[in-house]
Amino acid sequence: MSDVLISLESIKKTYVLGEQIVDALRGVDLKISKGEYIALMGPSGSGKSTLMNIIGCLDTPSSGNYWLNGKEVSQMSDAHLSEVRNTEIGFVFQTFNLLNRLNAIDNVALPLVYAGVPQNERIERAKIVLEKVGLKDRMNHKPNELSGGQRQRVAVARALINNPSLLLADEPTGNLDTKTSYEIMMLFDEIHQSGNTIVLVTHEEDIAKHAKHIVRMRDGEIEKM
Repeated sequence: MSDVLISLESIKKTYVLGEQIVDALRGVDLKISKGEYIALMGPSGSGKSTLMNIIGCLDTPSSGNYWLNGKEVSQMSDAHLSEVRNTEIGFVFQTFNLLNRLNAIDNVALPLVYAGVPQNERIERAKIVLEKVGLKDRMNHKPNELSGGQRQRVAVARALINNPSLLLADEPTGNLDTKTSYEIMMLFDEIHQSGNTIVLVTHEEDIAKHAKHIVRMRDGEIEKM
């Protein structure tokens, strides 16, 4: 079995904005092995967000091939992409994206609702991952009863609930102070050490240093890795 989790070949993405054609990605080649920890960096407009959206199956390339865990996802329909997102990828966003009316357990268990997992099993699995991210005593709290760091921990737990092949984090410390950012990055270090593959998008050098490899982008291409 191959240890390559992500394989991108000649990935291009072109947007048509009125009269203007924007080449967001200009033929990106990238391989990421299982268990790697990669940071994607680059200035605004470098293509890192577009690349992250393609890696996360939130968008499809204009041309090129993308394999994720042995499946070619670059040609998939929206319905298939949605299935891949739910089973293969855990997302952590800068804005947490939690539902305010739900407590931590129910927020974390949400992906399992879509997967059709019975309620008792959902609750048990949510408790296990919340404990893993250090929120054993905050499971019944709603987002507005939690600090920013605790909310991000809930978001990380939700991303891990399906045992995804890939954890994709988009500026995960963007809304956090320095001390809390450090705590969240230590949590990512622990998650990586337990065998998870992580792709982190950030514009902060000190955050990127937690990754084992930094991929730098400029003008829609990989400049350095």
